[in-house]
Amino acid sequence: MAIATTFSDYLNSTGVTYTVMKHGHTYSSLETAEAAHVPGDQVAKPVVLHDKDGYVMAVIPSTHRARLGIISKMLDRHLEMATEEEIGELFNDCEIGAVPAIGKPYGVEMVWDDELATMPDVYMESGDHEILVHVAGEDFKHLVDDQQHGQISTHM
Repeated sequence: MAIATTFSDYLNSTGVTYTVMKHGHTYSSLETAEAAHVPGDQVAKPVVLHDKDGYVMAVIPSTHRARLGIISKMLDRHLEMATEEEIGELFNDCEIGAVPAIGKPYGVEMVWDDELATMPDVYMESGDHEILVHVAGEDFKHLVDDQQHGQISTHM
């Protein structure tokens, strides 16, 4: 598989410069960081949440855990983890567990952790388990600057 078409089309439409990095097949964002030889805190990990009003993608460094209570309070919602089946339906051109860390191309509201704004580079899954997308930190901020953000995670 290659970069998910929805994600690729979105990146190309923004004019953001990105590069693609191949790596061995991985099953977690921390494994991906290790396989790609990049710092784990620079790999953006999406956590898909939902409630009666719909879905939210919380994007955090792969070395962190999402703080559901803080995210729910920030958005004034009662969020819980989405199921793999729900994620598969939302991101239907992506492999399960390899969802890109940008919600907009999929029509999913997003909130992101402030720690990502301090990173010189940000890496994201591409829609499969063997390709990582790299953008400069400033370009990542450009992609998400219209989304809510805050201290929504804690280091593991």
